Amino acid sequence: MRKFLDGMVIFGAAGFIAILALSAMFDHTIIVLHAFQALMYLAVIALVSRRNRWGYFLGAAIAGFWNYVNLFVTNFFESGLRALQHLAATGQLTHPDLLVAVAAVAFHLLMIAACLVRIVQTSRKAGADLRAFLITLVASTAYFAAIVALFQPRYLQIFPRLLHPHGLG
Repeated sequence: MRKFLDGMVIFGAAGFIAILALSAMFDHTIIVLHAFQALMYLAVIALVSRRNRWGYFLGAAIAGFWNYVNLFVTNFFESGLRALQHLAATGQLTHPDLLVAVAAVAFHLLMIAACLVRIVQTSRKAGADLRAFLITLVASTAYFAAIVALFQPRYLQIFPRLLHPHGLG
């Protein structure tokens, strides 16, 4: 079961790296941002491959943050669903760049579920695990904010909106 779950974390992270590369093909201005974002997913793969628990905390944190932003703060996932519905209804793919959001959410859900199960399976102390997760969430979010500020400052507008998401009311 451990190997299966670790494989799911790695598959989800590798899948999202592929999504980052595909997205950069649609929008060349985000190549550097996505390259630096991919480093977090490579770290997850490396840590999980070495059976280091920090890989599960990092995987859950970055996947959870990305899904939160795209499900409740931006309309990227919603637009992707509309593009997928349009494709299903008409057979025409009008916005392939939007479909990546749907796949990205799926890869992240897989990562989150597998990471959470592995955290529980390897738990020593719930308080320490929560602290480790929160530290990882803050550090990975700070890293993401820093690379956005350096390489795509136009996306910094997302961060103030994190505290006022849509779709939760």
